[in-house]
Amino acid sequence: MQFRLLIPVLFLAATEPPAPSPIRFEDATRKAGIRFEHSFGAQQLGSLLESTGAGAVWFDYNNDGYQDLYVVSGKPLGEGIHPYPLRKAPDPAPHNHLYRNNRDGTFTDVTQEAGVASDLYSMAAIAADYDNDGNEDLLVTGYGRVILYRNRGDGTFEDVTEKAGLRVPGWSIGAAWLDYDRDGCVDLFVGRYVKFDPAYRAFYAADNYPGPLDYPAETNMLFHNNCDGTFSDVSAKSGISGLKGRTMGVTAADFDGDGYPDIYVANDKTENFLFHNQRDGTFKNVAMEAGVAYGQNGENTSAMGPVFADLDGDGKVDLWVSDSKYNRMFRNMGGLRFEDTTAQSGISQMAAQYVSWGTTAQDFDNDGLPDLFVVHGGLIHLVPQEHSIFRNLGKWKFEDVSSTAGPFFAAKTAVKSVGRGAAFADYDNDGRMDVFIVNLGAPAVLLRNTTAGGGHWLGVKLVGKKSNRDGIGAQVAVVAGGVHQQRERIAGSGYLSQDDGRVHFGLGKSATVEKLTVTWPSGTVQTLDKVTADRVITVEEK
Repeated sequence: MQFRLLIPVLFLAATEPPAPSPIRFEDATRKAGIRFEHSFGAQQLGSLLESTGAGAVWFDYNNDGYQDLYVVSGKPLGEGIHPYPLRKAPDPAPHNHLYRNNRDGTFTDVTQEAGVASDLYSMAAIAADYDNDGNEDLLVTGYGRVILYRNRGDGTFEDVTEKAGLRVPGWSIGAAWLDYDRDGCVDLFVGRYVKFDPAYRAFYAADNYPGPLDYPAETNMLFHNNCDGTFSDVSAKSGISGLKGRTMGVTAADFDGDGYPDIYVANDKTENFLFHNQRDGTFKNVAMEAGVAYGQNGENTSAMGPVFADLDGDGKVDLWVSDSKYNRMFRNMGGLRFEDTTAQSGISQMAAQYVSWGTTAQDFDNDGLPDLFVVHGGLIHLVPQEHSIFRNLGKWKFEDVSSTAGPFFAAKTAVKSVGRGAAFADYDNDGRMDVFIVNLGAPAVLLRNTTAGGGHWLGVKLVGKKSNRDGIGAQVAVVAGGVHQQRERIAGSGYLSQDDGRVHFGLGKSATVEKLTVTWPSGTVQTLDKVTADRVITVEEK
């Protein structure tokens, strides 16, 4: 039976956004007490494995209403893996870190007591309550395997990877949670990069090390949640493993509005995939006909971080993808078709000088239009670059506002780094979306959003009953000041990372949401009227 999205409101795009307030951030890393330094496990950068970097995830592991942070790292590996191994093993050894939010702007490192340090050369982290017990669990990808940590609900986690049946050989990288069959239990998509061979060392000196095309492509994996704490590998049955690529970032959302989540895979030097959910347990790659397989000139791209978001307020999910060159912005035209708007939006001209990695589409000034934040960094050498903020002006136009965003971005004081993953959340619950940046082989950075004079806002936390507990895949729509916005609860996007699971809306001058509608994956539709803004509300499925 086909499911149709039923939202009893009109889709109205914001044609005249309010006068802009400068989007500003301050470096809050030291004040917050975060002391994380990523490691690629070697003296100097010498392989594709080392250069790929890592990501982070914001999630509320202790259910106190504040977002906690988990960030992953590489580490020194066995003999023969690193071309330039460390002369002396570091003490303590590099590992992943969990930072508990103290609810006062600071964090405490609780990695050891939580049991999530991970003996793994880690790449990505995503979180979801896979067993619907009310506690968010943690999935870590990496070189050789993945780790699934079950949240015990007492501040500790247990490694249940084997018990859950998650066997992912090779090099796993970007991943996403989704309930592809809408049975109320979240399933897992795991991307894999290449069949890496550390012994292969044929390359031009200027290239620094062999690139992605020097290694065989790899298949991706899809695991069905059996709703009993275990997963079944349905990669072949679903059609996912029928294609080989070089996956970097992954995200999942319902781009065609049929009620079933679809999957976008950003590939490196290989055509990208858009897996359209056939609603029978299988997926079909429609990237070519949808116009999202290649770059602006029909070329294979080095795609990094994909983001599904409604960028123009027309109720259809658009696609933004960071890249090593021009980045790509696709407008959803309906009918399984996208239009490349990168050049007309101005993004190509503004971003072409950088190599782009971690990214998001969030409303940083709360004017009702999602803006873009893009993390940059050298591709094959440790070349530091500054980072970018593009303000959404409406009508598919964006403005580079980085130079006015504070000392971290200003031309004379701009901080440059070799950025990789980035995760975004309102960590202090003040209604402004903040940023955590993972830098390759260097300290990470926490940027607090200090934008003054921005608009009103609303955060929506979802608690599923018939649907999965986190409400992943739910559509949340608001009407405020006559303007309609719609966002989907997504778990995994950008580059190797996951953002705040609470759905955030900027409301401009409107202090009240006239109508809030949640369409759950189960098909249940709930409507709330006259919701007061400037707070986080919880909506439980009925």
